[in-house]
Amino acid sequence: MPSSRRHHRLWSLFLVALALVLAGGSTAAMAQTSFGSVQVRDVAFTSADGKTVSGLLFVPDGVTAESPAPAVLAVHGYVNSREMQQASSIELSRRGYVVLAIDQSGHGRSDAPAFGNAFNGPAGLGYLRSLDIVDTDNIGLTGHSLGGSTIMNAAAAFPDGYQSMVLLDSATGFFGPPGTPDFPRNLLVQFAEFEEFSGSMWGEANTRDIPASEALKATFGTTDDVVPDQLYGSIADGTARELVRPVNNHPGVTHDLAATQHIIDWFGQTLEGGHDAAGQIWWLKEAGTFVAMVGAVLMIFATGGLLLRAPFFSQMRRPVPAAAGSRWGWPWAVSALLTAGIPALTFFWFNTWGALWIPAGPVFGQTFATGIAVWALLNGVIGLVIYAIGAALARRSSGNRVLPNLPEVDGDVAAPRTRAVIGRAALVATIAVGAAYLLVVLSDWLFKTDFRLYVLQLQPLTITRFAQFLVYLIPFTAFFLMLTFTLHRSLRWQGRSISRGKEMLANAIVLPAGILVLEIINYVPLLVTGRLAIDEALLTIVGYPFIVVLALVGIMSTYFFHLTGTIWTGAFASALLVTWNVVGGTAIQGDVQEWGPLALVVRFVLPLLAAVVLVLVVIVRRRRDRVSAA
Repeated sequence: MPSSRRHHRLWSLFLVALALVLAGGSTAAMAQTSFGSVQVRDVAFTSADGKTVSGLLFVPDGVTAESPAPAVLAVHGYVNSREMQQASSIELSRRGYVVLAIDQSGHGRSDAPAFGNAFNGPAGLGYLRSLDIVDTDNIGLTGHSLGGSTIMNAAAAFPDGYQSMVLLDSATGFFGPPGTPDFPRNLLVQFAEFEEFSGSMWGEANTRDIPASEALKATFGTTDDVVPDQLYGSIADGTARELVRPVNNHPGVTHDLAATQHIIDWFGQTLEGGHDAAGQIWWLKEAGTFVAMVGAVLMIFATGGLLLRAPFFSQMRRPVPAAAGSRWGWPWAVSALLTAGIPALTFFWFNTWGALWIPAGPVFGQTFATGIAVWALLNGVIGLVIYAIGAALARRSSGNRVLPNLPEVDGDVAAPRTRAVIGRAALVATIAVGAAYLLVVLSDWLFKTDFRLYVLQLQPLTITRFAQFLVYLIPFTAFFLMLTFTLHRSLRWQGRSISRGKEMLANAIVLPAGILVLEIINYVPLLVTGRLAIDEALLTIVGYPFIVVLALVGIMSTYFFHLTGTIWTGAFASALLVTWNVVGGTAIQGDVQEWGPLALVVRFVLPLLAAVVLVLVVIVRRRRDRVSAA
């Protein structure tokens, strides 16, 4: 393709990416505000222990201190954030309810650590009750998973401060007070038909046995199995209870039309002051943020491609090395099987070991990010060891004892080598991923939305999370350097030509294939018998995003490999994107403070270093100009 045409295509991709972000963000904002009839405010307040609690406050038009409205406190589940409650927040607010969707402690933009301050439940309910626009005699609570524990603690702190509650795939007595026939008030329990946490929440290992749960029966005030869809007790007395079983799984109920409608109906029965609205529109918001996320990802490709055409960066481009991997056929199939299978086989073990070996603290503050990093690093080492053994055996069989050249790392042997290649590759990756990050910051400022679909998300980072990002970027960069080397050294098959597009597709299939198969193996028994094949519910759900993320890594690393002829840019871009995704979307369990040592490095040390570097760049350029002039 002629150079000018490629240049124009990259600019077209850049503009399309920007258009998708703007169109998706605008669509999401329209849905989130019910087409302008609801104000969405970013709020922060202080809990009793001095921690900052973050939330989104949905205020319908016409609600004032003179005309207060019923209100609902909505709380997300573990390793999520306030945006995961968008379905109920949007649908309730467009029906006249003031809704406060908070970040639990250690989640989203609330201060760490997780599990502290009763998950921010009492603080959230206290703040909601303090608003003069709220009818304090008509307050409801809804929480998903650990968010159910949050609102149970809020109800215990304010026993007369609410009227009704919805536990969405959660339970009484689950990191909170137990339920009785009188507590909590007017309770709707929605528990999915294909629930992964039935054992840890209601004490029944098989999700089909939930109606027989002793804890559930005690809460419903019956000795018989609880009958789904039957009303127990009295709404007027505050003892109403009902069990509903949505046909979904644990994370799925947060994005379920029927489950959302049950929440709407329950508060419509138990709270006064709301009104009807036609249908549900929250899915438009989800579609919009997904379109925006696609735009952000395309921006990485467009920005990176354009930068590599600039004179400063074009010097790092090398000819694409000849394929040096396994021959097409069964040798390549074996390599692909190992690449896909080993990470899946070790996913649960290595993640668990990592969290045990390195407990959450002020440096490595995220249990799940640590587990994922350890899993990734160990798999990277395994991949290198397998490659080294294979290469040694190949040299022995050929009688060639000379170590091979590695053009995937150094570039083509005929091309000039320079240490600046690695630095410039890191700069290209940082600017490209940074462009996507600026778009999510813009979206947050302009639309009050981030980029997400279901459990996959990209969101702005607080100073605390950015400090964690820098910490975890180190092990993830090491992993992606190892992964991209083995990917483009061992899996670029010989004996059959392939286009760049097909190679991108092949790598996008191979990298996540093992995790996808693992999820299928685990979920088929749940669908058929009511129990997961492997009793690792939380890590099973944590694995969802990696199916998409690893596919994207396969595409992105191959794209930059063909543009530069080396692994560096693709590895750095993958590390930046995945670290952002992992750190931004998981909880901080360690005592990582907003003004702690790591945050101070981000606030003070890094800006000073950047200032020094900029001054040195100016000095060097001025000296070069003087030499040139002389």
